[in-house]
Amino acid sequence: MKHLIIIVVVCLSISLQGQTLEKFSIDSGGASATVGGIEILYTLGEVNVQELSTGNIQVSEGFINSNMKIKIDPKLFLQGPLLNPASAGLMNDDLRQNILIPITSPYADTANCNASVFSVTGANAIVDWVWIELRAANDNTKIINAHSALIQRDGDVVDLDGISNLIMIAAPTNYYVVVKHRNHIGAMSASTIALNESTTTVVDFTNNSFSTYGSNSQVVLDSGNTALWAGDTNGIGQVRFSGANNGSNTIKDFVLADPANGFNSVTFSSTGYLNADLNMDGSGKFSGSGNDSNVIKDNVLSHPGNGFNSPTFTILSTVPN
Repeated sequence: MKHLIIIVVVCLSISLQGQTLEKFSIDSGGASATVGGIEILYTLGEVNVQELSTGNIQVSEGFINSNMKIKIDPKLFLQGPLLNPASAGLMNDDLRQNILIPITSPYADTANCNASVFSVTGANAIVDWVWIELRAANDNTKIINAHSALIQRDGDVVDLDGISNLIMIAAPTNYYVVVKHRNHIGAMSASTIALNESTTTVVDFTNNSFSTYGSNSQVVLDSGNTALWAGDTNGIGQVRFSGANNGSNTIKDFVLADPANGFNSVTFSSTGYLNADLNMDGSGKFSGSGNDSNVIKDNVLSHPGNGFNSPTFTILSTVPN
């Protein structure tokens, strides 16, 4: 098998007619495969996001095998829709009920789903879009593959049909798994997880015995389950109640700038699919009963790392940049 790899490299060199293989190519993505003790990253017209090496052998160019897929069954809770749950153990699905979830993902891949997936009710009803990443085992800052997905009320993360487990283009090997949401702080598995195509691997971020990277990366709920911290209204990986770039002011500025808020009232409720809507009930509210600013304040003051209960404390994402 090692001789076969050498032949492929020679053929590539001939076909390139004197051109050199650069460390990076054109787009994003790729996958890896192991042959004996040599691990190879395959790309086809895509940016190399990882170099893999064994001893003094390092390979970063080649061709993606489209059959390289892994199955993954992530589970996670979002704190916001669990602050006042209508049913114990299930996130509220107010955004779905108010027909506010877009059929196009708010994340980088702008994936699309059919509007019919939002017709399902009960525990499998869709709460919102989420973002799932696979990161390299030898460098947890490097994304091997990422995918928009949908999250159900019971915490199951499913593919774009609203039912199936996620299938991601990646080689069967070990990865760090990252889960993110547009106005919650993301979390990453503390160690790598073996993923493959033949077995659907459950990665349960709701289980408080599941180890995540960093300290207090998730909030512990009254139920004992864990959930992503709500409050990242700026999408910058932090929850901050006071000081520069605080999320509370972001909510206030959004509400005051809302064209529908004719009297510039701080108690006005903006309606829609909003990052300012932390409890995800369909409205962003700065002041008054049930306001979203209090979600930030309560999280900051109750955070285990905030020993002095300081309102200026900042909850930072533990996901490596």
